[in-house]
Amino acid sequence: MAQAAAAHGADVLPVLAPAGITGSIATGLGAGSAAIGVGLIGSKAVEAVGRNPGAFGNILTLGIIAMALAEGLGILSFILGK
Repeated sequence: MAQAAAAHGADVLPVLAPAGITGSIATGLGAGSAAIGVGLIGSKAVEAVGRNPGAFGNILTLGIIAMALAEGLGILSFILGK
């Protein structure tokens, strides 16, 4: 009976379960960190435009680039976590 269970890979499942859990944790932390980063960038960009409305174009450009980099790290965590 034990040989039949081993042939079906039943003994491998306990080894793979922690890897799936840690991958999900890493993915969740990466996505959460990306969301926090985008939120901080957006709030600081709005604050900067409020202080200096004449620099709106430069702030918008830098904000979009910074948000894209933060989102890129979030997507990278999805790819590497799974």
